Amino acid sequence: MTNTNRTFDSLLVLQCQSGNKKAAAILVKRWHEKLCKQAHWYSKDLEASKDIVQDSWSTILLKIHSLKDPNAFGSWALTIVTRKSYDWLRKNKKKLKSLDSYNEILSQEPIEYDTCDKDDNIMILLKKSIKTLPNDQQMVLHLFYLEGYSVKQIGEIANISTGTVKSRLFTAREKLKSILKSKNHEK
Repeated sequence: MTNTNRTFDSLLVLQCQSGNKKAAAILVKRWHEKLCKQAHWYSKDLEASKDIVQDSWSTILLKIHSLKDPNAFGSWALTIVTRKSYDWLRKNKKKLKSLDSYNEILSQEPIEYDTCDKDDNIMILLKKSIKTLPNDQQMVLHLFYLEGYSVKQIGEIANISTGTVKSRLFTAREKLKSILKSKNHEK
């Protein structure tokens, strides 16, 4: 996220803290989609992710007055969504196990590589390889590479130490290397 966006968000947070409802509406508009993507990444369920984010917005707007550093709004809000997503996952564990087995059957269907170009094949292989990693490693890869968060911010979002974040990133990279090397030798 650029410094300009972060500065604008921090000004909106300050206005929200002083009771400006229009600033809160703008903040919701600016962050809602990103928070939905975060919740969907965990839940893999579009409707559930909307519910998670709605619940998260209630908490965010209720507790925004306690946010000491307005510059940290993004990671603070993502932390709330992440924790609400974990809560949802814990509550829906049985339902998710049956969905996982169904998705596993679907993912075993062969992909016709002839219709894709080489770059598409690589991306398909990379995405499939990432899905084989444990969820905690997938999460840090997602936040680091796709969302652009720093190691420190990821630690705050996931409520883990920076050392653990670094370790998970390293382990995930090493596993991906070995998976991709073995797939390359198969061809």
